[in-house]
Amino acid sequence: MHASTPGFPAWGRAGTIARGCDAMERSTAQRRAILKVIEEAGRPVGPAEIFEAARVHVPGLGIATVYRAIKQLIEAGHLAQVDLPGEPPRYEAAGKAHHHHFRCSLCRRVFELERCGESFQQFAPTGFHLDGHELYLFGRCRECTA
Repeated sequence: MHASTPGFPAWGRAGTIARGCDAMERSTAQRRAILKVIEEAGRPVGPAEIFEAARVHVPGLGIATVYRAIKQLIEAGHLAQVDLPGEPPRYEAAGKAHHHHFRCSLCRRVFELERCGESFQQFAPTGFHLDGHELYLFGRCRECTA
C-alpha cells in the first residue's frame, strides 16, 4: 500500500517501521545496559538491583522491562540463572566454568567462588556413582565482617 491509499495513515509503512526501529533500538539499549550492570557487578545480581543500576544508563527503564530483558537474555544464552535455596533467582553472565556461590548472611549479596573443592565422590554412599554436585556457602562477606 502507498501512503496516499484511502484508509491508510498518512505516515504510511515507513512511519511504522521507523517507530518499530526506535522501539527495537531502545530495547537493545536496555539489554546492553542490563548486561553492563551484570558485568560490572562481577557477581550474581537480582532484578531489583539490576533495575536500580541500569536506569542510570537508561532513563525511563521500568522493572517489567528488566524482567522481559532478563528472560530474552537467558533465552539468547547471554545470562544464566543462579538459584540458591530459599532465595529469589539472581543472574550472572552465561558460559562460565563450573563454580559455586557464597551468600552473605547480613547484606544478602551473592558472590562467585572461583574454585571447586576436591572430589565429592567420597561423600556418596558406598556403591553410588556421583554425576555432579551443587554447593553454596554462607557467612559474612568482607565488607560485613569489617
